[in-house]
Amino acid sequence: MPEPDTGVTGEPAAARTGGERVRTGTGSGPGRLLVAVYAIFALAAGARAGVQIGTQFSDAPLAYSLSAFAAAVYVLATVALARGGRTSFRVAITACSVELAGVLAIGTLSLVDRSAFPDATVWSGYGEGYGFVPLVLPVVGLLWLRRTARRARAGG
Repeated sequence: MPEPDTGVTGEPAAARTGGERVRTGTGSGPGRLLVAVYAIFALAAGARAGVQIGTQFSDAPLAYSLSAFAAAVYVLATVALARGGRTSFRVAITACSVELAGVLAIGTLSLVDRSAFPDATVWSGYGEGYGFVPLVLPVVGLLWLRRTARRARAGG
């Protein structure tokens, strides 16, 4: 039996709406744009990592592996943000937090020790190769999650 959609509040969606089942979550309204951007980054990072790992992995194994990891985090965030619900909300927070930590750590390491990253990753230079979107995206994601959590607690 599928788990009921409980949204962020933990209360079943049907109870919040007088019996009518609704899909609560982070992937509605402006959240749709956020989900779309995450999906684009999942595709871009995954394709880039796939080509790099498949053709030149020995040139920069750390960088290419990190790009693949970033792609996996973007996929996880995309799915969690689009699904909504309590579990997905927690997964989305974790994914956005890991993403932010990764961008900050890899961004800093790539500037401090350029030899460790002979080729760029999605997160190197704080995402400069992608217009710094990888640095801004998890912050926007976390702010959106915070906003939707407040809205759910307030009952609307």
